[in-house]
Amino acid sequence: MANIKSAKKRILVINKKTAANRRVKAHLKGVLKSFESAIHSKELETAGEKLVLAEKKLKQAAAKGTIHKNAAARKVSRLAKRLNKAKTN
Repeated sequence: MANIKSAKKRILVINKKTAANRRVKAHLKGVLKSFESAIHSKELETAGEKLVLAEKKLKQAAAKGTIHKNAAARKVSRLAKRLNKAKTN
């Protein structure tokens, strides 16, 4: 355990940020899972709406620094690619 006051404060701040990041990532997982289930059940209209929501949430997480912006862009690209592939089949 830290003895210095500033180190104690850093521990508290890190714990708060970790909790916030976990909440955001858990929410992202739920959004992505709902998109996957819409694709799997061949509901392409719903999947399109879920893609828009997923893109928004991923970009928000990237803007806050929870995930890297390139990781967010890569995930959005892969989701769009899956939706387009499902539409053609």
